[in-house]
Amino acid sequence: MPILNSASELQSVATAWRRHLHAHPEILYDVENTAAFITEKLQEFGVDEIVTGIGRTGVVGIIKGTGTGRTIGLRADMDALPLEEISGKPWASATAGRMHACGHDGHMAMLLGAARHLADTRNFAGRVAVIFQPAEEGGRGALAMVEDGLMERFDIAEVYGMHNMPGKKAGSFAIRKGGIMAAPDKFALKIIGRGGHAAEPHNTADTIVIGAQIVGALQTIAARNANPLRSVVVSVTQFHAGTTHNIIPEEAFISGTVRSLDEQVRDLAERRIGELASGIAAAHGAQVEYDYERACPVTVNHPRETDYAAEAAIEVVGPEHVDTEVDPSMAGEDFAFMLQSRPGAYIMIGNGDTAGLHNPAYDFNDEILSAGISYWVRLAERRLPR
Repeated sequence: MPILNSASELQSVATAWRRHLHAHPEILYDVENTAAFITEKLQEFGVDEIVTGIGRTGVVGIIKGTGTGRTIGLRADMDALPLEEISGKPWASATAGRMHACGHDGHMAMLLGAARHLADTRNFAGRVAVIFQPAEEGGRGALAMVEDGLMERFDIAEVYGMHNMPGKKAGSFAIRKGGIMAAPDKFALKIIGRGGHAAEPHNTADTIVIGAQIVGALQTIAARNANPLRSVVVSVTQFHAGTTHNIIPEEAFISGTVRSLDEQVRDLAERRIGELASGIAAAHGAQVEYDYERACPVTVNHPRETDYAAEAAIEVVGPEHVDTEVDPSMAGEDFAFMLQSRPGAYIMIGNGDTAGLHNPAYDFNDEILSAGISYWVRLAERRLPR
């Protein structure tokens, strides 16, 4: 397996970076210390141009090759999660209620390692933009960077992302063409009925009974409305109503999430939630206020760029360790906004047998750093040949 010749050195150094970042997590756009750490390292590497404040707190480094050519973007996310860590590791979060439970610390370390190698060797023609993005965890930081002119300002022609994948063999890769991550939408329903004494339900429009019927009806969207060949998940995750045992409440609140891999199915789910909820409420003499929030689009890998990414991964770890038909995930990823702006691809790297993402016991597997660094370097060199 042709891991970089400098892999052992980079592995050790990148592990130190990763553990430092893990111990000092920051949330959403408030990643000033993380961005400063990234900027300091890029300066040490001799990166040609470093721009901060893209998308509020994002960092972009430009590394020039030995000849003229296009620019490709390589992206890592910087933010952590509002979660209390229980990993017990010596490098565990030093800030209560915050932890890198999704591996963004590892993503940054791998891209920093690649930036150092690319700045040292310059074995490519054109430019590599290393992109460090804030607010992936629900803040749409990718969109903020795109709207701040990321692609145009640095003339980026293609853009690539990578995420670790617990449960998949450490250092292996997985990718697919088309939708690889779902659109993670949110919905909220406020049922407005007529409250009253629990002993006189005939004088009320019972919001709890209405809400219970709505919860059941929403499951028919996937079962009876959507094409069974096009995945959609409608999950109710909150139901709040009432204050005591003998009062039928005036209002009830239901909220949840919709996950889809197809924009037409996404539109269908949004429409049907409103239709079902308002119809059931009206049948019982109640009303519904409905809110649907589209967090980010489906993460859609472009066909040619998916092939390029897979070829680079195969060169690093061999074809037997690269799955090019991985099942899509119903989790969401705001890198989708970058893939809407430019052609590119999003790949998974196996994290091994670890706790799952967003789990308080999770930790990034440092053993995979060299494979991730090597992938980024080979992808850049293959897409920007001298």
